[in-house]
Amino acid sequence: MQINRILAINPGSTSTKIAVYDGEKLVFLKNIKHSVDDLAPFKKIIDQYDFRKEVILKELKDAEIELDKIKIVVGRGGLVKPVPSGVFKVNEQMKADIKSSNKDHASNLGCFIAEDIARSLKNGAIAVIADPVVVDELDDVARIAGHPLFKRVSIFHALNQKAVARRYAKSVNKKYEEVNVIVAHLGGGISVGAHRKGRVVDVNQALDGEGPFSPERSGTLPAGDVCAMAFSGKYTHEEMKLMFKGKGGFAAYLGTNDAYEVEKRCLAGDKEAIKIHDALVYQVAKSIGELSTVLKGEVDAIILTGGIAFNPDFNKQIEERTAWIAPVVVYPGEDEMGALASNGLMVINKEVEPIDYK
Repeated sequence: MQINRILAINPGSTSTKIAVYDGEKLVFLKNIKHSVDDLAPFKKIIDQYDFRKEVILKELKDAEIELDKIKIVVGRGGLVKPVPSGVFKVNEQMKADIKSSNKDHASNLGCFIAEDIARSLKNGAIAVIADPVVVDELDDVARIAGHPLFKRVSIFHALNQKAVARRYAKSVNKKYEEVNVIVAHLGGGISVGAHRKGRVVDVNQALDGEGPFSPERSGTLPAGDVCAMAFSGKYTHEEMKLMFKGKGGFAAYLGTNDAYEVEKRCLAGDKEAIKIHDALVYQVAKSIGELSTVLKGEVDAIILTGGIAFNPDFNKQIEERTAWIAPVVVYPGEDEMGALASNGLMVINKEVEPIDYK
């Protein structure tokens, strides 16, 4: 029997999603949640490597998944060098670039876990990543930050944003390259991107300091106040970084990075939770409005996706603020697992050749 099973691995800031496919058929899917206490012992996200790998292997074993039938392991792409869209082989240069990166993000774990599992299978399985978070298609004008020592960079939820944009295009019988959409990925991190005819020409740097705040990130903060705080002597560099990513947003205001918990508090009438929830709606809607000018008002749809998009009140409030720009389409959750698996299947079917990362 031909081996064509695909294992997809998607490490997120507060969860690890895994899926096994037989060709296009989903065989197993699991969203492994990681609490603040689970991750507290690890100083950096890259230090979570062994912990997350063992959790994955345990879940696969408990589900009685036969690992020797896996042909390809597709990991979520991390903070490698800026690259075009595509499928890339995991190699030593990729791992070295991630280790030397000063950006700490859960997606960095994808290639390491994928390669380690692929190597352990002893059946010729290969490890790849697809559409990493550093896919860079920005217009040159979007790179200007305001001072020549700084520049805006492209770090966002490329895999899911691309997947849901293509899904929308298909639903209206068009190609992705024929539509203009604004996609808001609403998860542990939040990115809002302007997709113009198949290219993400502007997007907030969603990792550590630009755009709306999120369940655990602070988003854009007043630069003068940040500078003063950094030189106050009250905080270390690491403590400051945690304010931006890990202990910002909901975690800072409400003591939790669980958006569903915040939703429940709002429904129960918690005034502080409602205030912070509404502030997040406001910031996301404002970002959508900004990007409508990037597309010169020619917007076919506004797409809401990610875990927070399961919250109907959040979606309703976004629509109330932005429906005048374009219709609001909601694809709750993430299509990243299907997107990862589709890329893996294209490699198995020899429809695409994995790119050598350099």
